[in-house]
Amino acid sequence: MSKHIGIVACSAEGAALCYRTICAEGSLQLGDHAHPEISMHTPSLSAYVDCLTRNDIEGVGVLMLSSASKLAAAGAEFLICPDNTIHQAMSFVLPRSPLPWLHIAEVVAQEAKVRSYRKVGILGTHWLVASDVYPEKLAANGLQWLRPAPVQQNRVGNIIMDELVYGGCKNESTEYLVTVIRTLKEQGCDSVVLGCTELPLVINDRNSPLPALDSTRLLARAALRYALS
Repeated sequence: MSKHIGIVACSAEGAALCYRTICAEGSLQLGDHAHPEISMHTPSLSAYVDCLTRNDIEGVGVLMLSSASKLAAAGAEFLICPDNTIHQAMSFVLPRSPLPWLHIAEVVAQEAKVRSYRKVGILGTHWLVASDVYPEKLAANGLQWLRPAPVQQNRVGNIIMDELVYGGCKNESTEYLVTVIRTLKEQGCDSVVLGCTELPLVINDRNSPLPALDSTRLLARAALRYALS
């Protein structure tokens, strides 16, 4: 028997990729067409964006806890959130949560350590990159980290919120993302975290100047391992 996975979703594309990864890779371990039971709840993305725009991190946490309660009622046994940005609210969420969570940045940081990386570039929304979500977890695992320049943070954030969350990305936007990663490489990074769960839709090890830490799929695989443990 595997544990019932609860997905606290925020944006559709990242949550869908996480869900699909669990289902597809679950069959590799459990047999044809098999995967753990999964439930997902998604409030309107605009509710999260409104809170983030106001810097209302407690409001973000309230939304996450609402999803957590609904998923617990549906039978979920633990929770994941395939959205890096709203992990800013985890210090508010964890003491109040009805279920345990896997933390996406902790999963990524542990993978970076396993791969013997030393200095990780952080790519994501401007809210995420400006936060301590990744610096805290990377430092706890003995890793250095680097943020892009503020002007790059803003442009990347606009690409994510104006294009990627809707499932698309202009060619010039993808090229810009690659340029930002190349700059991080020139500044001494040996890897980059795709710290937005939509970034793997357009950035991967084939076009990234640095080895990419795909937060979406890494979280999905960690959830699968935990569900089967």
